[in-house]
Amino acid sequence: MKHFTVAIIGSGPSGASTAFYLGKQGISTVIIEKETLPRYKTCGGGFVNRGKKNMPFDISEVVEREFYQVDSYFNNHEKCYHSIKKEPIITMIMRDAFDNLIVNKAKEHGVTLLENNKLLNIDFLDDKSILKTSKENISADFVIAADGVLSPTAKIAGWKTDTRNLIPALEYEVEVPTEDFNRLSKNARFDIDAVPNGYAWCFPKKNHLSLGVLTTKKGKINLKEYYKKYLKTLGIQEVLKEDAHGFQIPLSPRTDGFVKNNVFLIGDAAGFAEPITAEGISNAILSGKYVAESIIESKLHVKTAKKIYLEKLDIKLLPELKSGAFLSKFFYHNNPVRKYLLNKYGQIFNDIMVDILHGDRDFPTNVSEKLKKMIKKKFF
Repeated sequence: MKHFTVAIIGSGPSGASTAFYLGKQGISTVIIEKETLPRYKTCGGGFVNRGKKNMPFDISEVVEREFYQVDSYFNNHEKCYHSIKKEPIITMIMRDAFDNLIVNKAKEHGVTLLENNKLLNIDFLDDKSILKTSKENISADFVIAADGVLSPTAKIAGWKTDTRNLIPALEYEVEVPTEDFNRLSKNARFDIDAVPNGYAWCFPKKNHLSLGVLTTKKGKINLKEYYKKYLKTLGIQEVLKEDAHGFQIPLSPRTDGFVKNNVFLIGDAAGFAEPITAEGISNAILSGKYVAESIIESKLHVKTAKKIYLEKLDIKLLPELKSGAFLSKFFYHNNPVRKYLLNKYGQIFNDIMVDILHGDRDFPTNVSEKLKKMIKKKFF
């Protein structure tokens, strides 16, 4: 039976990044991937600069487009705000090529990739775990669950009740006539309120558009109908080809911990997507870096690594998710208070949000107190 210090389940940005950092330090690491790479992955593919600038290597070979301006529409085009940067705000990628790039970079540092290999079960022993897969059994000292929002690994490891806030999203890879593509491919755009308590997006790729809709509202909703309405909003009368993909996004972290036994949760498996834009790539990579650093700094001691990992999450990532969750509730509830604040401070808010996406500032703290003071000043 092969033994590895670290076994990572999933080859997405979180798992592949973890493997890269571990491999670079000479730590014996394996990635277990149920599919064969490169593989299609449902995702809007908008990689914001706050995540991109933390990449430890160049990703230009997989970049589809870069956008220096973001357009945000509110109240069905009643308000529109534009924010511009000298460096790209959002970089467009296709996840099959992007994920495969990170995995290949990890392999350059000695990381093993086991493709077309599905994890079936984990036996927890005193000093290691036995991972039973569809092809073979391996043993590992650490197990990293990086297998996305559904995370079978988390369920196997003991997270029986899902405490994350999961929201539905629908994404289409769309080919349109040249005239429409040229017209819509100049900027990335968000249409807030195109879906109740949510938004629609238009992310131009190299030869097609990534269009999508999501809602933060609980209950049944026909996202397909809102997608059709969004096509009309964009002025698209003819679709040459479209591929639809439904998925879920975790807008809040788990409340029942991120480590059990020797299993560490990262990325969407932990619920680390940014709550306002629902972008998950940046925090997936960041959490992968955190868990790798924790294992390295612990000198391969599981309990110490757990302590360090949780401390790292508490310094910045979890507080930012908390602030983002509060702002998200304000952002997506179309009411008189939001209307007033947008009318008076809309461009400022948009610039602040773009600064955050660009990595020029952190999420604000004490958000609820600041908003309460603004509202009290206006209405009382």
